[in-house]
Amino acid sequence: MNKTIGVLAHVDAGKTTFSEDLLYHTKTVRNRGRVDHKNSYLDTHEIEKERGITIFSDQAVIEYKGSTYYLIDTPGHVDFSPEMERSIMVMDYAIIIISAVEGIQGHTETVWQLLRKHKVPTFFFINKTDRVGANVERVLEEIKIDLTPDICYIQGFLDDGLDEEIIEFIAERDEELLELYMEDKYNKDLWTDRMKKMIKKNLIYMCSSGSALQDKGVSEFLDSINCLTETEYMDGEFKARIYKIGHENSGTKITYMKILSGSIKVRDEIRYTYNEEEISEKISQIRIYNGVKYKTVDSAGAGQLIAVMGLSKTFAGQGLGNMSKEIQYNIVPTLKSKVIFDSSLNIKEVVKAFKILDKEDPSLKVTWEEKLQEIHIHVMGPIQLEILEKIVKDRFGFSVEFGRPNILYKETIKNKVIGYGHFEPLGHYAEVHLKIEPAERNSGLRFENLCHVDHLTSGNQNLVRYHIYEREHKGILAGSPLTDVKISLLTGRAHNKHTSGGDFRQATYRALRQGLEKADNILLEPYYDFKIKVDLDYMGRVLSDIQKCSGTFKNPESKDRKVTIKGRAPVATFMNYPKELVAFTSGRGMINLYFGGYDICHNEDEVTEEINYDKNADIEYSSSSIFCSKGKGYVVPWNKAEEKMHCL
Repeated sequence: MNKTIGVLAHVDAGKTTFSEDLLYHTKTVRNRGRVDHKNSYLDTHEIEKERGITIFSDQAVIEYKGSTYYLIDTPGHVDFSPEMERSIMVMDYAIIIISAVEGIQGHTETVWQLLRKHKVPTFFFINKTDRVGANVERVLEEIKIDLTPDICYIQGFLDDGLDEEIIEFIAERDEELLELYMEDKYNKDLWTDRMKKMIKKNLIYMCSSGSALQDKGVSEFLDSINCLTETEYMDGEFKARIYKIGHENSGTKITYMKILSGSIKVRDEIRYTYNEEEISEKISQIRIYNGVKYKTVDSAGAGQLIAVMGLSKTFAGQGLGNMSKEIQYNIVPTLKSKVIFDSSLNIKEVVKAFKILDKEDPSLKVTWEEKLQEIHIHVMGPIQLEILEKIVKDRFGFSVEFGRPNILYKETIKNKVIGYGHFEPLGHYAEVHLKIEPAERNSGLRFENLCHVDHLTSGNQNLVRYHIYEREHKGILAGSPLTDVKISLLTGRAHNKHTSGGDFRQATYRALRQGLEKADNILLEPYYDFKIKVDLDYMGRVLSDIQKCSGTFKNPESKDRKVTIKGRAPVATFMNYPKELVAFTSGRGMINLYFGGYDICHNEDEVTEEINYDKNADIEYSSSSIFCSKGKGYVVPWNKAEEKMHCL
């Protein structure tokens, strides 16, 4: 049986040490590695060893009692959360490590929410029970209050059988078992089987405790995992999910995937879609990675984590076979930074290097600003930038720095408008009419085709759709990406003789921009949903701080001289508040920040003035149209273009 198990935690909870212990007990490694000794099996990159933190998701293959386990050790630092989320989507089960001393920390709740979104059955291991201040009962209570009440402590249940508390816990959640329990007809095998099914359906969550560093409780926990997990993978049509992209030193692309059904062999042809284009490529090699090492195989089947060579256009999150094309991520960067490099460097080489990094981490969203001759990237925070500097130096051999990260703003509209675009310089012809209307917040950009083939051929209609989706379009307030709009193609026109490649791109862009000129535009900024837990004495200070940061909060909840405050605040004003909270509460305050999507900017005028975007000087976009008269093209400004449209 193939099982993919992910290990996740807040940084420094002991996640990598726990993974090392699992590897040791399954005889995958002869000696346990340690983070502080810089010799852990799954922290394979020099940067990880130097920093003592996991940055990249790496895997090990474990054989244990008839099952093959693919163990994924994920990053614990919030700056590398996108890497973690990409790994979550291929997990069969997850283990959350929580420190018995610190308890639930900021990132723990983020991990929990992601696992719930992707419906990954989850186990808990309370680690570091050997340390001063460890309190397993307190952490269990925190889990029940902050994460889920459906938690059950199962320490050593395989040796001693199910104790009365576990028997009751399971029976309370199953009518048939409850009836048997009331009739005193308990059966361990039946109860264990139901436990297994409930775990898989995310109805209950099992927890154990111990010390990975002292090798206490880990092997027993592994036995519990082995007994209480099961997977079923189907033969038949090949389906897979890509969760990671890598490159060899030579530049050869490596596509990491989880096979969900069917199988593949070397030289099999894989068909997939890239930018609306159907791609067909052959698998040249199949690898199974175990730490830094790998073995090549001729074929692989359902349930296996593999890496393949030969696919050139794949990306992380992509589905292969009859699957949804890609995953929508919860964790997205809210900051943007400029790449600073020496003028003596070849710009093309620098851009090429960052495009490679962009393929490996699509959350970077690397862009080349032609007009400014600048490279911009999206990032989670300053630690990620420090790591990127080191990665660029080690992999590509040149040095870069990064500008101060700025907030990533977006734009949308309040009202419905019709945008008209006409492109007719001599020898060219295309006209496009678009309906642009506001959509639900955080829904992105959506296209609908309302054009009849009598007015525009299907091929040209598809061109308009392609040009809508081929890039991020800029708003006119700050030049920020346009979002939360529905764009519908109403009609258009082509010329049998004069319409050629690129004409509909120009007409589409101009129609979109002309519509924005007529719309009531809004600037959006990213928000955090937050949860703050402090002593009751600090409540007044916290509530005042939230208001100063243009945030909002719900009625505080108090219990045992502690208060929990939930609310929402702009990233721009709240991103540094965790440090401030820790300082004035002397480390006793706890804050969890979750990306809460985009909403109306709290200081739009101030931001637009600072950015100082000149919509008329943006050479990539124009709201005017071009018409032809007497063999010459001439420009018609956006506010007069509608009068001259041919389709009206």
